Amino acid sequence: MKKILYVVLDGLGDTPIKELGDKTPLEAALTPHMDKLAQKGKSGVVHTVAKGVAPESDIAVISLLGYDAHEFYTGRGPLESFAEGLKVADGNVAFRVNFATVQDDGRTIKDRRVGRNLTTEEATVLAREINSKVTLTNATFEFKNTIGHRGILVIRSMHSQLSAWITNTDPAYDREGVFGLAKETFEPYVAESQPMPGYEKSPQAIEAAALLNEFTQKSHKVLQEAAINKKRIADGKVPANAILSRDAGDHLPKFPPMADYYHLKFGSFVEMPVEKGIALLTGLSIVDVPSRTGHVDVDYSVWAKIALQKIADFDGLYIHIKGPDEPGHDGDFKAKKASIEAIDKHFFGNLLPHLNMKETIVVVTADHSTPCKLKAHSPDPVPLIVTGGDIKSDGTVSFSEKAAAHGSLGELLGKDLMGLFIKLAKE
Repeated sequence: MKKILYVVLDGLGDTPIKELGDKTPLEAALTPHMDKLAQKGKSGVVHTVAKGVAPESDIAVISLLGYDAHEFYTGRGPLESFAEGLKVADGNVAFRVNFATVQDDGRTIKDRRVGRNLTTEEATVLAREINSKVTLTNATFEFKNTIGHRGILVIRSMHSQLSAWITNTDPAYDREGVFGLAKETFEPYVAESQPMPGYEKSPQAIEAAALLNEFTQKSHKVLQEAAINKKRIADGKVPANAILSRDAGDHLPKFPPMADYYHLKFGSFVEMPVEKGIALLTGLSIVDVPSRTGHVDVDYSVWAKIALQKIADFDGLYIHIKGPDEPGHDGDFKAKKASIEAIDKHFFGNLLPHLNMKETIVVVTADHSTPCKLKAHSPDPVPLIVTGGDIKSDGTVSFSEKAAAHGSLGELLGKDLMGLFIKLAKE
């Protein structure tokens, strides 16, 4: 059986941009290595969760690994909390959170991500203050920062189980059942959490919403007075003076292990807590990689070197690269184009010349589209390349949204991809 190298570029997909000659960042980017992969293989487009759905990364990754997110997903909060070592027992409610900047009214949002310049060290100090100075009514909590402005929150009632069927305080995300969905537009105000429709009379949901609102208000007061934030203001930066919460879950998902599901041993390269949580809960081995240096030529070259070493230890490697997503959220099409070019040059450029393509199935796709015009995830399908092994070219000339739409693989669903790759690896 051939090896499977499964590369997912976070937020890669986009829509045409006037300043780029009505091309997407991917179409405009110089990507000779990915174009060569496309020319030698087959292309198509992927609806990672379902047509018309603008997925968050978690449900997209679950789907791309071959699981039906509708069957297994229990919320992003439990996934990230588990990845960071926080216990999520049944009846605890876990959230993914952002540090944010609000005006003095505590409600009007100035920046959902604190200018994207909150350091992990600053966030660690602020998290320590929240944990030591905030107390909740008849409940305990654990708050932990993760990377930059991101964090997790677990709330535990002292006398009963809680229900996660409550709305977000982060206005940029909605809920459709258990799934979190990014909104294209939203009012810039911290939302009040409430029980979701159908759970208005649930004591567990009522209490959970009340506790989240209490945490939101009390943490704001603590953050307003934090020395770190006063220093940030003095330095001309926006303060991290609010917590926005979303994607509640009240128990961990129970995935069948990947080894049982597909009878394969997979390793994974993951950067973010949510991807780490999914990897751990699905039984993927996590391949240790050095922390980012901030220099993409170094970081991607190191990842390529480790991938070449580690693929011998597994049937396949799942490699999730965050690069293009953040500039998409920032609406920075130049930075997104540059990110794609850096991945092509430094990751694929150092990987492909040393990879035995005859004995490897190489897959390149994305978890979702993050169009720069929207600054948010969209339901647009993402491009897919499958090449290597005995796969014959279908005539695709480049790796792009437009070229992939005419590929021989047609339109696929994320949950069906693993089966396809395994079939090709066995041929």
